[in-house]
Amino acid sequence: MTGQVSHKKAMGVRDMTLFTVSAILLLDTLAATAAIGVSSLFWWLFLGLIFFLPYGLICAEMGTTYPEQGGIYAWVRDAFGRRWAARVTWFYWINAAIWFPSIFVLFAVVFSQMFAPEMTLFEQVMLGVGLTWIVVFITCLTLDVGKWVPNLGALLKIIIFSVIVVGGFNLIFSSAPLANDFSAESLIPSWQSSAQYIGAVIYGMLGFELVSAGSEEIHDPARNVPKSILMSGLIIIAFYTFGTLAILAAIPAGDINLVEGLIDTLRVLLGNSEFGMTLATVLGIAALYTFISNGTTWSIGCSRTMAEAAIEGEMPSFLGKEHKRFGTPVGAAIGLGIISTAVFGIYGFVAGSNEDLFWSLFACSAVLFLLPYIGLLLAFAKMRIVDSGRPRPYKVPGGILMALVLAAVCMAVLVIAIFLFIYVPGDGIDWPVAIGSVVAMILGEMAIRLSEKEAASVQAAPL
Repeated sequence: MTGQVSHKKAMGVRDMTLFTVSAILLLDTLAATAAIGVSSLFWWLFLGLIFFLPYGLICAEMGTTYPEQGGIYAWVRDAFGRRWAARVTWFYWINAAIWFPSIFVLFAVVFSQMFAPEMTLFEQVMLGVGLTWIVVFITCLTLDVGKWVPNLGALLKIIIFSVIVVGGFNLIFSSAPLANDFSAESLIPSWQSSAQYIGAVIYGMLGFELVSAGSEEIHDPARNVPKSILMSGLIIIAFYTFGTLAILAAIPAGDINLVEGLIDTLRVLLGNSEFGMTLATVLGIAALYTFISNGTTWSIGCSRTMAEAAIEGEMPSFLGKEHKRFGTPVGAAIGLGIISTAVFGIYGFVAGSNEDLFWSLFACSAVLFLLPYIGLLLAFAKMRIVDSGRPRPYKVPGGILMALVLAAVCMAVLVIAIFLFIYVPGDGIDWPVAIGSVVAMILGEMAIRLSEKEAASVQAAPL
């Protein structure tokens, strides 16, 4: 029993490409990965080859073979049943509710750095709460209207990344000394220095499947899904790699601040001239908009996924409420806003600084965010075996053995990333992250039980 409102075909290949770029290409990820040092360039290229590429191919096959509204929820449901699909959907959705505060803390810090240096952490939190509800409102609009928020965000990200890349290469080819050593030895990764942030590289590669959450709103998924994944993938990996190189050319790795690194980099690369300072300010404002577009992109995808699960009775019914005329996921979007506001309050009271607040929220959301992708990969592997006769408009090349090997490698990478977000070698367990993740899992089981009780009461009700 899927949505009762017919969905307008609003997404073409251009929209899907920009939507995916908006979802995956994250400015906050750039600073976190650059903090690894010059060896982060190795990680982008290595993980791009063994994870990003195979994962993109898998999403292209799933999105064209099973073009169902709900995307990842529908895929896991078809492979493993409704209970596991509900769990995957919960992780997918609750991650966004925790991630919103992290990116809106980043928004508040950049805004404070540029315009209001006296802002307190409390004021930054309040600003973030307001932005959360702006995103909720946009999510409740129709996709042919709401899509322009991520579309514009993607274009602005491309501009910002391009300026950073051009500025970095200008610095590299000038006579000025570089901020880091770029010798061959420096590219060799050090596990000790990379461990804390390597998960952020994986995190920055995920989101190809998001646009398939609205499959009923896509023009010709069989043709356009693979095209958009290929185009967006090339854009994303190029900008991440060259953007990281540019930041490391400008700022010593040890001085990169996770929440202030972007503006610091722009100011270094663009210089102290009046034009340079003005351009840095303009790009900083554009970056502020991209944080909103990031949240909007994931809210649109995750809310549609959650709404589909709730409509099918696998999540509490209020999360499946849709706008009577637009068919948009109002219940799931408002639920995101409520949880995000609560998370802002809880973590805001225990954080010692905005950087601590950002990383705790980012890492906790990342753990929950990575879990559904294990379900996606297992669903892909199972459906390749049990549903091998189904026509596949796009198919991962190399036969079934290659497909299963690629899925297994991707799963191994995800498990390592989850472990490194919770346990940092040399520092031990990150307890706020571990506790927050466990609490979110428990809440998910409670939501599933509530939906089961609702279903039982409906069946028991007299006709």
